[in-house]
Amino acid sequence: MADTKILFIGGTGYIGKFIVEASAKAGHPTFVLIRESSLSNPEKAPLIEKFKTLGVNLVHGDLYDHESLVKAIKQVDVVISTVGHLQILDQVKIISAIKEAGNVKRFFPSEFGNDVDRVHAVDPAKSAFEGKAKIRRTIEAEGIPYTYVVSNFFSGYFLPNLSQPGATSPPTDKVTILGDGNPKAVFNKEEDISTFTIKAVNDPRTLNKILYIIPPSNTLSFNDLVSLWEKKIGKTVERVYVPEDQVLKQIQESPIPVNVILSITHSVYVKGDQTNFEIEPSFGVEASALYPDVRYTTVDEFLDQFV
Repeated sequence: MADTKILFIGGTGYIGKFIVEASAKAGHPTFVLIRESSLSNPEKAPLIEKFKTLGVNLVHGDLYDHESLVKAIKQVDVVISTVGHLQILDQVKIISAIKEAGNVKRFFPSEFGNDVDRVHAVDPAKSAFEGKAKIRRTIEAEGIPYTYVVSNFFSGYFLPNLSQPGATSPPTDKVTILGDGNPKAVFNKEEDISTFTIKAVNDPRTLNKILYIIPPSNTLSFNDLVSLWEKKIGKTVERVYVPEDQVLKQIQESPIPVNVILSITHSVYVKGDQTNFEIEPSFGVEASALYPDVRYTTVDEFLDQFV
């Protein structure tokens, strides 16, 4: 059903803008809740113009204005939140507006990372993950139909510099690897995450489930990733391994946002939190298996642009 109406909250944010575009291109009547301040922000102007050319409906409103939120939600069937990490807990406001509106067939809270119910993270990532988990429990307690999208790593964020903090391109001499480099991580291109998310909107198989985006060809250990990169550039890169105790020390001593990124990468690269559990049918489904027709970008293909 391409006529499912979808409202985005946080639609001008990093991952939001990609999913808004995927929704519009799939033919869904697409609505983006937008504040006056965003409309008058010159930095957002090109994006807002793009939304208009895609036929996206801009709805005036604000996460912190309950009436405008309820009014916007009453116009749609599905609500997708892509609010940033500072607003994760404020999603209780969306939940109460959904409850009042009473018409929403499904809610996608702002997730798009690790499965927050299955992580072994340290702070500051731990608190961020706990915030998302708290929103999950609230949605479930309120009986709101949901899908949680666990998209793992954004390729566009973690691959251009091979996860080397502060680097702007992939290293060609020396690479720092957290832990022993063996746990598997998952890298997905933002556009592909968006395609899978929109596919799930009406799918009964994803209702009240976690949608994991774990394509086999995008599931690589850090060592695999470096080997793939070496093959592309035709030379061997020196691998510097940082033992876990040192990683933990670095996290404690680093300023924001370095400590945040380090604690997330510790969870993934050292603890293996993206792949160290089985997806049980009782709670989850895997996107690339569910939608084999989606032609996604592999890590191998993604890295070609940097050679």
